[in-house]
Amino acid sequence: MPDIVVMFFLLGVVAGLVKSDLNIPKAAYDTLSLLLMLTIGLKGGMGLHGNLTPALVPELLLVMSLGAIIPLLLFPLLRKLVNLSLADSASISAHYGSVSAGTFAVALAYAESHQLITGPEVTLYLVLLELPAIMVGLALFRHFNPDKEIAHSRLSLLHETLTNRGVILLAGGVLIGYLYGPMNGAPVTDLFTGAFKAVLALFLLEMGLVAAETLRPIPWQHWRLLAFATVAPSLLACFGIAAGLLLELPVGTTLVLASLTASASYIAAPAAIRAAIPQANIGLAMLASLGFTFPFNVIVGIPLYHQLIQALS
Repeated sequence: MPDIVVMFFLLGVVAGLVKSDLNIPKAAYDTLSLLLMLTIGLKGGMGLHGNLTPALVPELLLVMSLGAIIPLLLFPLLRKLVNLSLADSASISAHYGSVSAGTFAVALAYAESHQLITGPEVTLYLVLLELPAIMVGLALFRHFNPDKEIAHSRLSLLHETLTNRGVILLAGGVLIGYLYGPMNGAPVTDLFTGAFKAVLALFLLEMGLVAAETLRPIPWQHWRLLAFATVAPSLLACFGIAAGLLLELPVGTTLVLASLTASASYIAAPAAIRAAIPQANIGLAMLASLGFTFPFNVIVGIPLYHQLIQALS
């Protein structure tokens, strides 16, 4: 049986495909996403409390390098094999180098339910993968785009990326959790961490509805992109698994890292790409990341990566 939170995602997909009138108001969805981001940050910060050491630096640098390497590898594949435009190739490479906070939350819940050891630094992976991926994706567009006037300045791009609400909440949550720890912050943080799975379940219900919307009807004319979005997660997960095994990370930490490298952003990257590459079709990126890659990861991928890590450990 899948984790119970995954069943809420499937419920949303079914409700969307049968055209039910079920919907979650935008204000409620925004609240759920804010709570999810903040809780993830707090959990990571509390775990880092008293455990932040220089020994983590090589691990975090390697994770950051993955955020830059993945879009560099995907860009020519998207351009030549998937036959996308320059703008869409740069956009989707940035989305897939970046990460899905929803996938991270499901992987974290899976690790907890299977009692896998997870390092407290995994929350930092979200930001460390996201920032370089978006920067590299947009740098690729600037480099190959003949119209150099379209490019945003590095300073404005960095500002847009760093001030994204997801980054602010994650970083702020990590800082608050780190400063106060699990004991001093308990009167507030216990409320967030105790409701983590319930918030995640409702968030996934909305993600299921949105995923169903992108698939109704399935745009078969983009079959190459759909094939990419289905095959890519398993291949990209190998980067995270290889890094985890190289660093001899705990199984839970390696699983979370693999799930992140296998995922694609549908929150932070679309906001940054929409502003910096107006020619990119964000709908295509959402179709791939939310319509195919996200469901694959939460239903099939995460248990599959766990089995592969166990076989290789």
